[in-house]
Amino acid sequence: MTTTLPDPMTADSYRPVTTDWVYPSEDVVQAAHVQDYEAEYQRAVQDPQRFWAERAATLDWFQEWEQVLDDSQAPFYKWFVGGKLNIAYNCLDRHNKTWRRNKIALIWEGEDGDRRTYSFHRLTIEVNKFANVLKSLGVKRGDRVTIYMGRIPELMMAMLACAKIGAVHSVVYGGFSEQALADRIEDAQSKVLITADGAWLRGKIVPLKDTVDKAVHNSPVVESILVVKRTGHGVNMEQGRDYWYHDLMHLPIASPRCEAEVMDAEDPLFILYTSGDHRAAQGRAAHPRRLCGLYLHHPALRF
Repeated sequence: MTTTLPDPMTADSYRPVTTDWVYPSEDVVQAAHVQDYEAEYQRAVQDPQRFWAERAATLDWFQEWEQVLDDSQAPFYKWFVGGKLNIAYNCLDRHNKTWRRNKIALIWEGEDGDRRTYSFHRLTIEVNKFANVLKSLGVKRGDRVTIYMGRIPELMMAMLACAKIGAVHSVVYGGFSEQALADRIEDAQSKVLITADGAWLRGKIVPLKDTVDKAVHNSPVVESILVVKRTGHGVNMEQGRDYWYHDLMHLPIASPRCEAEVMDAEDPLFILYTSGDHRAAQGRAAHPRRLCGLYLHHPALRF
């Protein structure tokens, strides 16, 4: 017998956890990128190609698109056909040419009270060094890189570093089991995996590297593992396969300069597995590839 649970977010069943709503001040509203959501929404509905073309014009393109939307093979749509760009370049590099160069781009505070801030300039340098480290491990355009980490700045740097050199990243939630991780590694055919020794969660250590070791044993496709030192507890490091992130970042291979790979707007950016319960066979059908050109517009519009 199958029991269907009610949708918790329907109008009839949803109950907010609080009734104390805090509305933004007029100054915040005036400074917002989207000041009138309904008006913007109606513009997008009435003429979606013109709306997204206007948004695309706010980004930096190496080559402008020839066609906003190709719907000739619907529902397999193609956006910004012929356009060339790079996600990481738009997130970081272009801001280094403006007053934002020294503006804070990332503020991070860990569970244990650690706090780090990065300006656009410093974050660009860290991402470039990270990207060059990945290159030294053999990562190139089109390769898939699995990321299995806690919520630390290096997680974001890893994603941006992959985008900088045209690699496709697959972020796996750090709470997944070794088998769930192994399934995703196998499906993506990732030869390089990025992780940390561990992560902090409610005062306890989540042994990420231990889980990775078990997953790689089940999915031996991985050739190199890059490990960020976060908790500092002892972990197994296999010679010739495992590398400490901080060691490689201090070598000459980690140059602070890295040219952005010119990507087609339809090139894949990342792989997202939609369920923690899916095994590899189901995961292949479940992971939509997010495209470089289309995906970048949403954060650019909102932030």
